[in-house]
Amino acid sequence: MESGLTASKFCLLLFAYQFRGLQAMSSNEKSIYTLQFALVCLSSFLFSASFNMLIPELPSYLSSLGGAEYKGLIIALFTLTAGISRPFSGKLTDTIGRVPVMAVGSLVCFVCGFLYPVLTTVAGFLFLRLIHGFSTGFKPTATAAYVADLVPINRWGEAMGIHGICFSTGMAIGPAIGSAITARFSINILFYCSSVFALLSIAILMNMKESLHNKQSFKFAHLKMGRNEIIEWRALPAAVVTLLSYVSYGALLTIVSDWSKHLGVENKGLFFMVFTVASLLIRFVAGKASDRYGRVSILKISIVLLIFSLVFIGMANSAFSLMAASALYGVATGMLSPAVTAWTVDLSHEEHRGKAMATMYIALEIGIGTGALLAGWLFVDQISMVPVTFYACAGITLIGFIYLQFIYKNKINPSRFESRNIK
Repeated sequence: MESGLTASKFCLLLFAYQFRGLQAMSSNEKSIYTLQFALVCLSSFLFSASFNMLIPELPSYLSSLGGAEYKGLIIALFTLTAGISRPFSGKLTDTIGRVPVMAVGSLVCFVCGFLYPVLTTVAGFLFLRLIHGFSTGFKPTATAAYVADLVPINRWGEAMGIHGICFSTGMAIGPAIGSAITARFSINILFYCSSVFALLSIAILMNMKESLHNKQSFKFAHLKMGRNEIIEWRALPAAVVTLLSYVSYGALLTIVSDWSKHLGVENKGLFFMVFTVASLLIRFVAGKASDRYGRVSILKISIVLLIFSLVFIGMANSAFSLMAASALYGVATGMLSPAVTAWTVDLSHEEHRGKAMATMYIALEIGIGTGALLAGWLFVDQISMVPVTFYACAGITLIGFIYLQFIYKNKINPSRFESRNIK
C-alpha cells in the first residue's frame, strides 16, 4: 500500500512537470516535459528500484550462505560486467536504437530476480552478481542518450537532473522496501518483487518511440568491437572525474549497512533513503545551475561537498550524525550526477552520443568496483576500520578536485550553445 502511494505521488509529479511544460510551450519555448520524457523517467524509476531494493540485504544473505569473506565482491562483480558491457551497449545504442538496449537492461534484472532463489551456493550467488551487472551496463547508457535526443541542447542539464530525480527515487525507496519485505516475508519474496519491478519497466518501454534516426537491424557483427569503438576520447575528462568521484559509492554500498547497524540504525535501508531524498531535492536546481554557470564550476562545488560528507560519515558516532552525513552526501551526489552527465554529452559528437555515455559509465563502474574492493579489503568485518575506509575514499575524491582545478586545461567551460562544435 505504501509503495502504491509512492508510485501515485511519482506519477502526479510527472504530470505536474507535463503541465509546466505546456506552459513553457505557450511562451514559444520547447518543452522537455513530454509524454516520452515522462515514460523514460518512469521506466528508470522502476528499473532503479528493482536492483537497489536488493542492496541492503545482500551482505547478510551472502553471509548466511557461508560467504562472508566475499562481501566486497557483491558490488565489485556487478560493476565488472556492467563496465565490460558498456562499449557494446554504447555501440548498439548508436546503431540498433535506444529503446531495444534499454529493454535488454531491464530484461536482465527480470531474469536474475527469479534465479537468486534457485542458485543458493556462494559460487552461484557470485555468478548471478556477474550476470546481474549487465543490466546497468545497458539501460542507463541508452537512457542517457535517449534523454539527450529528446530535449533542446540548452536544457540538457535540467533534463538530466529531472531524470536523475526519478532514478534516485527508485534508489531511495528500493532499499527501504527491500528491507521491509525481507523482515515481513523472506529474502526469496524480495527477489521475486525485484523481478516484478523490472517487468513493469519493460512494459513501459514497449510504448516508447525510438529517437535514433537511421537505426539498423541487429546483426552479430555489431558485437565486434574495433579499437576505436570502445572509448570516446572527447568524453575522457568527464570520465576521469566520474571515476574518482564514485570510488566512495562502491565503498558505501559495501559497508554502510554494517556501519548503520553498529550506530543503532535498525532499518539498513534508511541511510540510502536519506541520502537519496537529499539528492532528489538538490536535483531540482542543480541541473539548471550547470546549464547556467557551467559544468566544471558545479562539479568543483559538488566534489568539495562530497569530500566533507565522507569525512563526516567516518566520524559519525550516532544514528543522527550518520543520517546528517548521509544527507550531505546526497546533496553532493545530486549536484554531481546531472552535471557530469550533461558534460559528457557536451563533450561528445551527436553521432557518438551512446559511445560517450558508455565511456563515462565505464569510468563509473571502475570507480564503484574499486571502492567496493577497497572497502572489502580494509573492512573484513572489523567495524573499527570503517572510518579509515571512508577517509581513504575522501582522499581519492580530492584527486578529482585537483584534476579539475589544476590539470584540466579547458578552464572556460564550453557554452551550452557551443557544445556541438567541441573538437
